Amino acid sequence: MADQYYYALGSVLAIVMATGLLYNLLGKRNGRGEGNAAAAATTTTTEISGVYRSKKDDDVDVIIVGAGVAGAALAHTLGKDGRRVHVIERDLTEPDRIVGELLQPGGYLKLIELGLQDCVENIDAQRVFGYALFKDGRNTRLSYPLEKFHSNVSGRSFHNGRFIQKMREKAATLPNVRLEQGTVTSLLEEKGTIKGVQYKNKNGEEVSAYAPLTIVCDGCFSNLRKSLCKPKVDVPSCFVGLILENCELPYVNHGHVILADPSPILFYKISSTEIRCLVDVPGQKVPSISNGEMAKYLKTMVAPQIPPQLQDSFIAAIDRGNIRTMPNRSMPAAPHPTPGALLMGDAFNMRHPLTGGGMTVALSDIVVLRDLLRPLLDLNDAPTLCRYLESFYTLRKPVASTINTLAGALYKVFCASPDEALKEMRQACFDYLSLGGVCSQGPVSLLSGLNPRPLSLVVHFFAVAIYGVGRLLLPFPSPKRVWIGAKLISGASGIILPIIKAEGVRQMFFPATVPAYYRAPPVH
Repeated sequence: MADQYYYALGSVLAIVMATGLLYNLLGKRNGRGEGNAAAAATTTTTEISGVYRSKKDDDVDVIIVGAGVAGAALAHTLGKDGRRVHVIERDLTEPDRIVGELLQPGGYLKLIELGLQDCVENIDAQRVFGYALFKDGRNTRLSYPLEKFHSNVSGRSFHNGRFIQKMREKAATLPNVRLEQGTVTSLLEEKGTIKGVQYKNKNGEEVSAYAPLTIVCDGCFSNLRKSLCKPKVDVPSCFVGLILENCELPYVNHGHVILADPSPILFYKISSTEIRCLVDVPGQKVPSISNGEMAKYLKTMVAPQIPPQLQDSFIAAIDRGNIRTMPNRSMPAAPHPTPGALLMGDAFNMRHPLTGGGMTVALSDIVVLRDLLRPLLDLNDAPTLCRYLESFYTLRKPVASTINTLAGALYKVFCASPDEALKEMRQACFDYLSLGGVCSQGPVSLLSGLNPRPLSLVVHFFAVAIYGVGRLLLPFPSPKRVWIGAKLISGASGIILPIIKAEGVRQMFFPATVPAYYRAPPVH
């Protein structure tokens, strides 16, 4: 009963605080500058009847740089709508990555909307129905709220490369989509407008390709984004990846999150026989793999903190030696609207991969862009098209900003800290989610991409903070506990407010007040 009382009190106070917070934030504008960055290269183009033509190809409507999750899905989507698409990908062999392996239910719904749901079939993908959370010997199960959806709707986990290859194959079946292996070296610019790309083809030849619209989807390591946005890339941590075999997770068909010291550890199945383990290591440096420091760190520091039934397989995976690392990047979307070009996917916007939201954001962005482009028969008026597509940056915000903010905030809350207030916040988050009902369904619906409502996120986040204060103050507050409670509220604000500011307060909470929200398709 006490827990329910704390929650009721916390919910009321959180709503009041969230309302006041939004009122104060409204007076602040996002400080991003605008302007056009210098393009990567300039060339003279040949105009033929108002359409720019490649030396080798027939007319192309859209060039897509990169054929990962975003690029391959976009190629199929635009090709299905009748666009002539030229995709240039550095390496068309099957990718082998340790991230991009969990698709949330909200992302699966976007996959259905794009007609790509069969791409998770016949790749030994595993269904995911929620998460299990572990902390200090306790655990709780958090299920996705899927009651209102078709029985096939759930999360999916899989080998990233298999998923990408299926989408590439499906895009390549369309006669108006051409996939080519090549390395794009620069964007071709003329008088402030992107006309196409310069690239080296599979034979090493320098080739120029032209199209009215170039969409850059070359991933987190993009070498083209500087021309199209103001990148502020943060690397809060690195993932150390292993594959466990011959074991089962405590909760079948659930992702597992261990709130370990110093930061979370993730487990989820990526095939019927393999479990992916991702160990988060704060900072940009990880122990050396080559000299054995990494194996020692994993065995002595990490292994004792994971569930007992996984420890033997975890040690065996370390001994096999296939240990891989990946920097975890976050980057707010800060575009330079540039005639003739657009950024998508991880080249445009990244968040900590703890919550597995990257593919959901990318697929949602593709749905938004598809709907904006569908009324347009002609893409050749680059300045007009650029002004029109500014609405893309506003329309994508509810989904993207909710997932981005939650990922950044949860990572900071889930990391261990010597600070008493942050320890209380971490414990309060675990206990709040363990309450069940709206306390678990609300946050999980946000995490899963099923409820893209930023205000709901803020309310739940501060409800956790107030719940933590209630645990401290009841039944008998002391000066020390009051002080820790005040620091807890201050720390919670310090976690979420900078993320909201980076996302853009007006675009995040009040997108309908942005003029571009109402921009109509150009009429020719």
